[in-house]
Amino acid sequence: MALNVAIDGPAGAGKSTIAKEVAKELGYIYVDTGAMYRAIALYLIRNGVKAEENELISEKCKEADVTIEYVDGKQVVFLNGEDVNGFIRTEEVGSMASSSSTNQDVRKRLLGLQRELAEKNDVIMDGRDIGTNILPNAQAKIYLTASIEVRAKRRYDELVAKGIECDYEEIKKEIAIRDERDMNREIAPLRQAKDAVLLDSSELSVEEVKERMIQIIKSKIEK
Repeated sequence: MALNVAIDGPAGAGKSTIAKEVAKELGYIYVDTGAMYRAIALYLIRNGVKAEENELISEKCKEADVTIEYVDGKQVVFLNGEDVNGFIRTEEVGSMASSSSTNQDVRKRLLGLQRELAEKNDVIMDGRDIGTNILPNAQAKIYLTASIEVRAKRRYDELVAKGIECDYEEIKKEIAIRDERDMNREIAPLRQAKDAVLLDSSELSVEEVKERMIQIIKSKIEK
């Protein structure tokens, strides 16, 4: 039976960074569900669809074929055959992904692929509703969070390091809006699963969070 690890938490908590490291160490496949939603969001933006145009989102998302492949051990997200790894990490795409992920048709489009990956492989999957909705039977569930100030600073530093101009207060405001939206959406809102272990990374280094997460996973899977 495939072993599944579900990592949930708000935007900017470090889920993707840590999950990739942990997956590499444990020999699991890392599935970044957020990247899949971002690929759909990129398609919508490229086609001039606005966040509030729900019916158009439902219609257009059906044209977006999103797949994940592993090239030299690295996850590559393909949108209609195009490698879009270099286009999906902008704030604009992140905001559209948060908006469009509340659309039932978008969620249905991606849910099947995510579950199929988890059935066939040992996976670490991170997102907003993995432990509560996508992989409710995952053997290990972790809710990774951090204060909004810490999350905004991390995002700011990440963008500055890439040479992208940004404003800390704007990023903080955007994260607060995204938290509100993710936690209060009708379909599969962001929340800690009852059987998930809470891990606050505000005062921890990446290495410390990684070590704690590995300890949690091993303790759950070895039971």
